[in-house]
Amino acid sequence: MTRARWALAGVLAVALVLYTWALSGMANTYYSAAVLSATQSWKAFFFGALDAGSFITVDKPPLALWVMALSARIFGFSTWSMLVPQALAGVAAIAVVYSAVRRNMSPYFGERRAEAAGLVAALAMTLTPITVAINRDNNPDTLLVLLLTVAAWFCLEALRTGRPRWLLLCALFVGLGFNAKMLQAYLVLPAFALAYLFCARASVVRRLGHLLAAGAVLVVSSAWWMAIVDLWPADSRPYVGGSTDNSVWDLVIGYNGLGRIFGQGGGGRAGGPSFGGESGAGRLFNEVMAGQISWLLPFCAIALLLATAAGLRARRSGQAWSWGPWLVWGGWLAVHVVVFSFSSGTFHPYYSTAMAPAVAALSGMGGVLMWQAYREARVLGWVLPVAVVVTGGWAFAVLRRTPEWTPWLAWAVLGITALAGLALILARVRRGAAITVAGLVLALVAGLAGPAAYAVTPLQSPINGTNPTAGPDAGRRGFGGFGGFGGGPTGMPGGRQPVGDRPPAGSTPPAGSTPPAGDGAPAGDRAPAEDRSPGGGNPGLSGGPGGREVSAELATFLEANRGNADWLVAVGSAQQASSLILSTGEPVIAMGGFTGSDPAMTTARLEELTSSGRLRYVMTGGGRGGGQATSWVQENCSAVEGQDGLYDCS
Repeated sequence: MTRARWALAGVLAVALVLYTWALSGMANTYYSAAVLSATQSWKAFFFGALDAGSFITVDKPPLALWVMALSARIFGFSTWSMLVPQALAGVAAIAVVYSAVRRNMSPYFGERRAEAAGLVAALAMTLTPITVAINRDNNPDTLLVLLLTVAAWFCLEALRTGRPRWLLLCALFVGLGFNAKMLQAYLVLPAFALAYLFCARASVVRRLGHLLAAGAVLVVSSAWWMAIVDLWPADSRPYVGGSTDNSVWDLVIGYNGLGRIFGQGGGGRAGGPSFGGESGAGRLFNEVMAGQISWLLPFCAIALLLATAAGLRARRSGQAWSWGPWLVWGGWLAVHVVVFSFSSGTFHPYYSTAMAPAVAALSGMGGVLMWQAYREARVLGWVLPVAVVVTGGWAFAVLRRTPEWTPWLAWAVLGITALAGLALILARVRRGAAITVAGLVLALVAGLAGPAAYAVTPLQSPINGTNPTAGPDAGRRGFGGFGGFGGGPTGMPGGRQPVGDRPPAGSTPPAGSTPPAGDGAPAGDRAPAEDRSPGGGNPGLSGGPGGREVSAELATFLEANRGNADWLVAVGSAQQASSLILSTGEPVIAMGGFTGSDPAMTTARLEELTSSGRLRYVMTGGGRGGGQATSWVQENCSAVEGQDGLYDCS
């Protein structure tokens, strides 16, 4: 292997350690319960149902769940069988970014400089704090990033070779990304389409024809699962969680679509708390988001400006140049920055991990381009020292926002930045090789010391499945899954623990928001206060973030008295259901779905399930899903003595 390959192997090894060190617990228990259910039922597997009885699906497409569930079927359900595939996907995405940068920049930088650009990109992505946090979790964003990165690789290959088959493969992988996280996958499309339209080696007519063909592939690869589900008879499949009318189409357009961008009333019910701060141009640089993704954003902006100037200069002088890679990665980053900054619906910091491949690629490409200009251009040669100082200065500002956390680091970064800038200025004036090398090494340290310090923090605290973040507040922003249930030291669902564990001490959601049960429950769709109140003196119920939890004692009672019913119990929301599914390994109905507000359980449906013997016990409260059925249950079922809120409908 060449030295570059050995260096890449070292970077990937570091990434694997960051993503797998001390994995424990069940991460986001909403998805963990669905993974466990998928190991018990192929029907639940295909539809992405929360429970093995397939009453309701999770609020995302099931592709990411399929990967984890297949691993759990092979190796047995555990923390490691579920989360190691996520870690491997994160490592693979880094390798793909390296390959894409090296292959497509070698004609313009030369092989050695292209390898250097790829290695810087790989290292930058490895040390992106929010990427480390999310790659240790079971949310679908990790797989989404891998699929979109592969799609970018194929798009760049289409630009480089002029062969349309690569563009069709690009469309295929974007469609697969849609089946991981729906419309978020499409944020890369403007960049890909624009790059192909302007840079592909074909006539304009052929380019348009290729884009139309790719569009057809995109539609098929995106919509096949959605079409099957929506055409499947509704009475023989799970209710589509998160939808208002039991259709995937409504989920795509509403809860996971326009509602995320425009908030409450924007085409769906997804308006709600923003855990990344207020929307606006400064969101990605605020106190919550800055430490997660913003470290290299100033550097990327400067790199794009330099690339524009260098490209115009190269065209005038007849030198080889391609706008393609810059349009792909620059467009990817620009669209995400705009959408993530101004979306007024539910927004979590970990969404920004989708920016990491573009930030990494632009950092690698931009760094080498700055070095090239530094060596060869008079005026543009000063861009490198300026970019180093700006990047280090921003890192200092971010670190100083938490002066009590590693207080020396900010000043060390500032000092290293000053030395790097001074060395690069002196080397440019005197052309000293030793000073130049020292300046470059110091510049790399100054730019990556801050994110590296943030990147190791997720290894020091339990996995925060609901709202994973890195940095001084890692593990304290949001809540670790639904009530934090982990099922035992190894994450297996056998060891009995209190199902209603409260969040870790000091856990508080951002000011003005309501604690979520996973991806952020819409504030306007929360259950009435009487349905969300803690259990008070009831020994079977305990307070939890967003609903009432089922105690271990009550879970034991349900297991002992379930009889031949298909489900252990019906509860109001997925928060309660997920904990019970993981603690007992049995199917549990979440009548109100993820938010507790889905109209999944009707009175007619509840009467049919109880009269047929498929469901015996119903617990009222815990969300509107429970509230809708409360009157019927209280009139037609018997209250269980000593178990307040539990009714026997046998």
